[in-house]
Amino acid sequence: MIKPTITALSAAIVLALSGCSTTSTQQQVVTEQVVQSNPLLQNFKGPYQGVPQFDKMELADLKPALEFGMAEQLAEVEAIANNPESPTFENTIVALERAGQTLDRVYAYYGIWRANKSSPELRQISAEMAPKLSSFYSKITQNSKLFERVKKVYESKKLKELTPEEQRITWMTYNSFARNGATLSGEAKERYTQINQELASLYTQFSANVLADEENYVVYLTKEQLSGLPSSFIEAAAAAAKERGKEGMYAITNSRSSMDPFLTYSQERALREQVWKNYYNRGGNGDEFDNNAIIKDILTLRHERVNLLGYDNYAQWQLESRMAKTPENAMGLMNKVWPAAIARVKEEVTDMQAIADKEGAGITIEPWDYRFYAEKVRKDKYDLDSNEVKQYLQLDKLRDAMFYVAGRLFNFEFSEVPAGEVPVFHPDVRVWEVKDKTTGKHIGLWYLDPFARKGKRSGAWATTYRSYTTFDGKTNVLSSNNSNFVKGAEGKPTLISWSDAETYFHEFGHALHFLAADVVYPSSHNGVRDYTEFQSQLLERWLTTDEVINKFLVHQKTGKPMPKELIAKIKKSATFNQGFATTEYLASAIMDLLYHSTDPALIDPAKFEKEQLDKLGMPKELVMRHRSTHFGHVFSSEGYAASYYGYLWAEVLTSDAAEAFASAPGGFYDKEVSERLVKYLFSVRNAMDPAQAYRLFRGRDADVSALMRDRGFPVTK
Repeated sequence: MIKPTITALSAAIVLALSGCSTTSTQQQVVTEQVVQSNPLLQNFKGPYQGVPQFDKMELADLKPALEFGMAEQLAEVEAIANNPESPTFENTIVALERAGQTLDRVYAYYGIWRANKSSPELRQISAEMAPKLSSFYSKITQNSKLFERVKKVYESKKLKELTPEEQRITWMTYNSFARNGATLSGEAKERYTQINQELASLYTQFSANVLADEENYVVYLTKEQLSGLPSSFIEAAAAAAKERGKEGMYAITNSRSSMDPFLTYSQERALREQVWKNYYNRGGNGDEFDNNAIIKDILTLRHERVNLLGYDNYAQWQLESRMAKTPENAMGLMNKVWPAAIARVKEEVTDMQAIADKEGAGITIEPWDYRFYAEKVRKDKYDLDSNEVKQYLQLDKLRDAMFYVAGRLFNFEFSEVPAGEVPVFHPDVRVWEVKDKTTGKHIGLWYLDPFARKGKRSGAWATTYRSYTTFDGKTNVLSSNNSNFVKGAEGKPTLISWSDAETYFHEFGHALHFLAADVVYPSSHNGVRDYTEFQSQLLERWLTTDEVINKFLVHQKTGKPMPKELIAKIKKSATFNQGFATTEYLASAIMDLLYHSTDPALIDPAKFEKEQLDKLGMPKELVMRHRSTHFGHVFSSEGYAASYYGYLWAEVLTSDAAEAFASAPGGFYDKEVSERLVKYLFSVRNAMDPAQAYRLFRGRDADVSALMRDRGFPVTK
């Protein structure tokens, strides 16, 4: 993807937009005045090669900063496109790599507002700017002079003289243009640009609708409605209610980290049903925030756009640049796993129904019962109480465990930066400096924003404010992890579930992928979607290593390590509930591909979801992990569209790579395997073809049977 750009050339554009005519000196003065008046446009300041001025963020500055950045980007692109010299790698590809630094900084702030500090005012700005930003990108990717220069570099005989990374980013740049309308002309080119603008607005509206339902649907409980809930959850729910002006009550927010434990422990079945419906009906309540019509429009526009490029459907276009290459390959992998997954669901439901019948509940298992009775089965089969496990999963201790793993595998050392030394965007955010343990060399900073709050999108994610490159001098890394854990009561540790602990490690894996980078150019950070989840999924495996369990999984009150008996139960139950976990995920991934390989004219989203899942034999006791109307991975942007299968693709790699560690002399901390891990799987980012990188690590391609073994499914030859 071509990045936005800002340089001193922007002065002319800024003044041109305002209808002024001045000398270059005057232009420069005006540019400097604009930059100095807007912190979002300025170079990062302070220590650590400069950091974002989060303490000076003002929403009023956002729109002018974005507009200024876009104007400068276009000026720089025009300068590259109209360079009278013959196209070379340096004056074309590297020039594009160098472009966009100021607007990149603006996006660091914009990303915080959109994900961590959303508000009605921000959503209004996003809605206004989305089509403008889309038009801006189209002006770059459809700049015919620029594309011709890129094409000449790509087709030049001198390409083979470049380094492997330089050859790869040249190919990626050419591919980005070619796949995004650069080859079109006339009305088709105009229509392509128009479609992108319309889609940008729809993506913004889809996300806003989901966030509205997350904020609007909160269940408030009285003391009489808390039966079965753990004390730590009750304390957190009380704090959440107080934060929302409902002191004395208990808030079940419409987020996964609140919904999931409530459905697991609450004995109030009617309330479980209400909380379940609130969560899974987000964006689909038939009101002003309903997303069904938006989904239809998105699918229709995506289909029309790829037809302009000569593709049969969106999935075909999207997967061409992924590891899977074709929709058939992606669906083929999922079809290998689906039968075993739904067969396991039937076994799980049978076990749950037996307990419900034994207790005289007089019910048939429904989706809002699944977690509740699964927990009873867990206790019955494995004598494993999730709440007991939770007492050993303290958020701060888990963070220290992640630091320990990073030290053993990557030789990283994390030291907390004193409060106030680095600006943050919320008091909950803390910052650590990352160094090489041996040399003391500074690598970067790691920001942590762990807790749920109003205006913060649901889920967990990782991001960067600056990535490592060397082509214009070495830059350090500014990485960030963000979660939505329910904060523990004042003075009490925040306790999380085993699943949440895995997610914590997962997202930290993304951060390590950023921090371990050793590439020259910014474009080498553009990931291949069905590969980028692999590194983070792999890091989850270290949560169950003896070193982590014995050192960091200690009881919140006694401080004693998790007993060996409890550890044995956890490991024994590792494949427990895999029918549920695999099926809810696969249902979403399969539906994603079906949506994007079917003529949109034949799709009514709500009807299509039900019909297709019925054809698949979807068990009635559970639903898609992300139902269509809140499937943000797929309908709030294009990153995972027709690519949600990528988590499974990456998990095949994960399971196979984990077996490489498990069979090594030093186990999961084996020095030689760890070195290959960093060298081939983390540091290269996308400077090397992912398939080649994996073969260098493993000595062969990954084997799907490792995944089946991990999940306790039958392995067929």
